[in-house]
Amino acid sequence: MTARIAYADVEAGTELPAAAFPVTRATLVRYAGASGDFNPIHWNERFARDVGLPDVIAHGMFTMAEAARVLTDWTGDPAAVVEYGVRFTRPVVVPDDDTGALIEVTGKVAAKLDDEARTVRVDLTAHSAGQKVLGMARAVVRLA
Repeated sequence: MTARIAYADVEAGTELPAAAFPVTRATLVRYAGASGDFNPIHWNERFARDVGLPDVIAHGMFTMAEAARVLTDWTGDPAAVVEYGVRFTRPVVVPDDDTGALIEVTGKVAAKLDDEARTVRVDLTAHSAGQKVLGMARAVVRLA
């Protein structure tokens, strides 16, 4: 599969479609099963509070993966993401209610990197409950 976005059609400042990803406690339990990360801060409210957290929090790698969906949805090809890294700035707190939390992600092409390789750097911003949850979220993406 090849990215559906053409390198020639983007420039620095091109915005990716924003997305919002709901997260519930059930989502975290499913992710724990898939990832093998059963740390109780991700499912046990009493334990999370006892270690100083405000409530149960989403797995950092889950948060990172949800943000990456903006890239893969934009390109149409997960293999188009050739580098990706973030810093975790704040946890995504997931209350035990019908709503849970929401991770809101935006992205923007920061620079065209290599005309021959057709790569761009994309900067992502992720927020939850009005707080930035990922910092320095950057990816190198190979376009068509």
